[in-house]
Amino acid sequence: MKFRLPWFLLFFLLSIIACKKRGSAINESFIRSADLSKLPEIEEVGTIFYNSNGKTEDVLKIFKDNGLNTVRLRLWVHPAGTHSSLQEVIAFSKRIHAAGLKVWLDLHYSDTWADPGHQTKPATWENLNLQHLEDSVYAYTLHVVKVIRPEYVQVGNELNHGFLWDDGRISHPAQFAELLQKGTSAVRKADTSIRIIMHYAGYKGADWFFNILKSYHTDYDIIGLSYYPWWHGKSLDTLQYTINQLAENYHKKVVIAETAYPFTLSWDDWTNNIVGDSSQLIPEYPASASGQEAFLWKLRSILETDNSGAGFCYWEPEWVSFNDPHSTVGSPWENLALFDFQHKTLPAMSVYHP
Repeated sequence: MKFRLPWFLLFFLLSIIACKKRGSAINESFIRSADLSKLPEIEEVGTIFYNSNGKTEDVLKIFKDNGLNTVRLRLWVHPAGTHSSLQEVIAFSKRIHAAGLKVWLDLHYSDTWADPGHQTKPATWENLNLQHLEDSVYAYTLHVVKVIRPEYVQVGNELNHGFLWDDGRISHPAQFAELLQKGTSAVRKADTSIRIIMHYAGYKGADWFFNILKSYHTDYDIIGLSYYPWWHGKSLDTLQYTINQLAENYHKKVVIAETAYPFTLSWDDWTNNIVGDSSQLIPEYPASASGQEAFLWKLRSILETDNSGAGFCYWEPEWVSFNDPHSTVGSPWENLALFDFQHKTLPAMSVYHP
């Protein structure tokens, strides 16, 4: 006598198997993010965006409808203008939370861009001694985290060579670690449920960097890596190996905190684009709408392999050419956006699907 499962039980079991195969792709804790820090500036001049059906729609709604669950926002201490200021970030974070999305706060600890080549102290902190600088990092971090109430906090941006130069250079590892500790302890004081991200640009040297954090018992939850092929290397195999090794060595998941890929090598204004030559590409992924989509899905599959990835964040996918196209003030990122030159949603937006 043959035993046969009832059809409804068989369907239930197959559904469970399918869910397991998809892994964190259906897990809401898997970060599917975009850094939309420039959106207030872009919207300020009346820029219009279109969904995949060609209908005018709010940018946050376009992203959420495609499956995005987190928005990353950079914060500068005292910027020259209003953009990336505390006032703007507070207002934007309220809008993000009202849309049912999470906020990932990216603290630059500078009045302007902070990255591996620039980590300038805020002007008001410039002449502080080390003790007062540490106190300022703690007080500032505690204040902004309490008022913004993010779900994720980056304590520093692309910290390859430290931050708050010269005191916080990584060549002074003990001082660097102490300044980081002031930031992380302030986050924990504000809200113990917040996940702390430590951010390094690229995969070369990443193990060395995170080993320094380990040696000083730095408190954080998630490893963050920037990955742009034209700057950090074109080997996705090396990227995958690095992610898996970091997760294994430091017992933390890895998020790709910044990435992007072009949908064309053409341009829409008179501003020089950062990516404009085929030599900057990974050969398997051409600068086309389908190439951009395939690259992002490959990156997502790498993160979902071996349960090492915490998620990904696309950097400034809304940075279209939004000024007068005949001026020299345009976007160097327009061909790396997730909207085409008519500001219509590109197929690569599918990477956010749960």
